[in-house]
Amino acid sequence: MGVLGEKPRRLGGGQLRCLHCGLLQDRVATLEQEWVLLEPDMSPLAHTVPAEHRWIELSDGRVTVYGVCPPDPFQRCRIEHRLACPEQSLPDLWRWLTSLREENARRAQRQRDPEPLPPPALWPDAG
Repeated sequence: MGVLGEKPRRLGGGQLRCLHCGLLQDRVATLEQEWVLLEPDMSPLAHTVPAEHRWIELSDGRVTVYGVCPPDPFQRCRIEHRLACPEQSLPDLWRWLTSLREENARRAQRQRDPEPLPPPALWPDAG
């Protein structure tokens, strides 16, 4: 809390759709007064992510790259959506990221495909 007993203000960024895969990504302000697009609802343990890809959330809602090595074993971080985007060609940076990209590919496909038609009603047996 600040001097006046107020809670820290959150900087509103919102969500945008990825131009490549169509999935949502979180638009978050950085300490450098820029914006970064992060994978939503994803906060892996920081030690599982290479230092240059760890985005740590600060109390005011901004994020910064967290290059401390080794990080606290319980520290959580965020990753950029571009790393998890199934439509971008990237090297296999780490195993769980490959799994995330595969899951995002399935989510993007479901988002593009229309819902299947419900099965026809079953007729009661005549007898």
